[in-house]
Amino acid sequence: MSEILFTIDAKEVKATEGMTVLEAAKSIGVFIPTLCHHEKLEPYGACRICMVEVETGGRTRIVASCLYPVEPNLVVRTRSQTIDKIRRVLIEEMLAHAPDSVQLDELAKEYGADRDRFEKEPSFCIHCGLCVRYCAEIKKKNALGFIDRGARREISFIPKLAAEECWNCKECFELCPTSALQAAYVLAQALSPV
Repeated sequence: MSEILFTIDAKEVKATEGMTVLEAAKSIGVFIPTLCHHEKLEPYGACRICMVEVETGGRTRIVASCLYPVEPNLVVRTRSQTIDKIRRVLIEEMLAHAPDSVQLDELAKEYGADRDRFEKEPSFCIHCGLCVRYCAEIKKKNALGFIDRGARREISFIPKLAAEECWNCKECFELCPTSALQAAYVLAQALSPV
């Protein structure tokens, strides 16, 4: 694979073709926050916390770094007023759903997010999809999945599969950026008789 030269936060970076901006940033120790990314899973871009500014051909755009491939002469900025504002609003929206998340609390402090900006609708799920994707891509069990779309989107365990697979696995619980206890609660509900 060919080597690609570009910059991240004014640092020259050498990356290989096919790498994403997030992967290249990690390779040189530049932190970009993520909530839906996991090195064992295919990039997904659900949380959008990893947004960065990229400049190429004189044009600046906001992109998800976990999905955006590196390219020659790309200029990447991981922090700016625009990026910080986007992250702050995203964190505030997620805090409305997962007010007790330790990871979100740390990000809220970093970006000055207002924990009370949006009305609380605690579902404890920020729809990062880590659990669904891990079960499908790594475990090949598909014991849980997404139901509905948009604001009504939820994660749901498939009761019969979950009863057979999840109690002995539980590997997805520790991936949850909001609370492993919530995953356990949802699982218990899915498995309980109606």
